[in-house]
Amino acid sequence: MLILGSGPAGLSAAIYGARAGMKPILVQGIQPGGQLMTTTDVENYPGFADVIQGPWLMEQMQKQAEHVGTQLMWDTVVEVDLTRRPFRLIGDSGDVYEGDVLVIATGAQAKWLGLPSEDAMKGKGVSACATCDGFFYRGKKVAVIGGGNTAVEEALYLTNHSDNVTLIHRRDSLRAERILQERLFAHPNITVLWNKEVREFVDGGGTAGLVALDLEDTVTGEHSRLEVEGGFVAIGHHPATELFRGHLELDEDHYLKVETGSTRTSVPGVFACGDVMDKTYRQAVTAAGTGCMAALDAERFLAEADFEKMAEAAE
Repeated sequence: MLILGSGPAGLSAAIYGARAGMKPILVQGIQPGGQLMTTTDVENYPGFADVIQGPWLMEQMQKQAEHVGTQLMWDTVVEVDLTRRPFRLIGDSGDVYEGDVLVIATGAQAKWLGLPSEDAMKGKGVSACATCDGFFYRGKKVAVIGGGNTAVEEALYLTNHSDNVTLIHRRDSLRAERILQERLFAHPNITVLWNKEVREFVDGGGTAGLVALDLEDTVTGEHSRLEVEGGFVAIGHHPATELFRGHLELDEDHYLKVETGSTRTSVPGVFACGDVMDKTYRQAVTAAGTGCMAALDAERFLAEADFEKMAEAAE
């Protein structure tokens, strides 16, 4: 069993795969541990009464996967051949990996604005996930940057924690679905700022974290400042699927397509789990759940393939 990606999805698949005797080899990729390696406080992963740290959680998952027999490889796959089994992957190191089944857990990355101040303030008031971090801004003034479904959904979600939410969009109309727009405009705790771009995330110094956003009007060029304690960038995600274009079926947003209710992709024996196939939930716990599903789907696939071989041999 080959696994690409070492976030909660890949490591969960490895744990289940190892326990099922599938001898998993996990290639860790460009960001070992996935997005949780850049997350500080985690309060919503089941099983921990106190706040835990994202990197610590991934370290524990990795140790568990190794303990049950997963072989971890420090490499990045640059080429795939899914036309025959065993599947063949080539790493940046030149090493070749072969497996009877393949689990893809390469994840997705949030899109950022690309501002130096944004990078400096990540985890200090700047986030790309309201569901993950909104709880930390109870009763505080927050802003969401974006104009699509993700941005509107994040703004609506944040009203569970804050009665002062501002949506900032660089145009004069939203791209979000009409029903989401109607909910947004009807909500008394959400204000929309049109034709505004964030130019800087303002650091209050010391332990203050984010204190304001410097804005520029996209029509007039006028500058203004919005005082906030939380800034949520919601301009979409990039699924890490470039390697599989032309090899596996992707949806319109370039996520790997899987059969409904399973992790099966368009190629038999290849399974996808975590954020590379999930553009709806994008949580560590849901990624881990689909990792478990992928391992179970892979185990069933191999059992059926072995049965067919036995049946052919008996004929």
